[in-house]
Amino acid sequence: MTEEQRPDQTLLARAAGGDPHAFDQLVRRHTPRMYRVALRITGNSAEAEDVVQDAWISAWRGLSGFRAESAVSTWLYRVVTNAALAYVRRRKPTVSLDAGDGTDGGYQFADLHANPEGQVVRAEQVDATLRAIADLDVSQRVPLVLRELEGLSYEEVAEVLEVSVPALRSRLHRARVALLAKLKELR
Repeated sequence: MTEEQRPDQTLLARAAGGDPHAFDQLVRRHTPRMYRVALRITGNSAEAEDVVQDAWISAWRGLSGFRAESAVSTWLYRVVTNAALAYVRRRKPTVSLDAGDGTDGGYQFADLHANPEGQVVRAEQVDATLRAIADLDVSQRVPLVLRELEGLSYEEVAEVLEVSVPALRSRLHRARVALLAKLKELR
């Protein structure tokens, strides 16, 4: 079995035992998702890169503390979310999501509609939505990013944010209401 085929739990156990190749495989496997989360929370590609680096340092230091009560990916979402929140708290909030720099966080907007006009309209709608999400308060933005953009289950998001599922549902409701209000303002 190659490193690429090993389950995350096995790689994490080997990394905790001092195997740098196992940790490297975890980094390669999970960095793209962690970057997307960091980008959507910070709203800036350079800051997102810094956050992901900080998150991996924290993960490395916390290897021995992983209790295997959750999936490795859920643990890493928590680590990167905490790192991004700490980064945001240290600076003034921003609105930019770097929409114009080609950094789309893994989303392929051009494939959404076959005709060029439809592609432009859809890209503008997505850009407006991402800007509105970036303008949300971080307490609303984070659960919305994890649930709606990253596709985590309610239970996974609640675990990442260390809240109950009912509390998460309440936060998401407030975030969706706020997002709709911001999108109406943009019309």
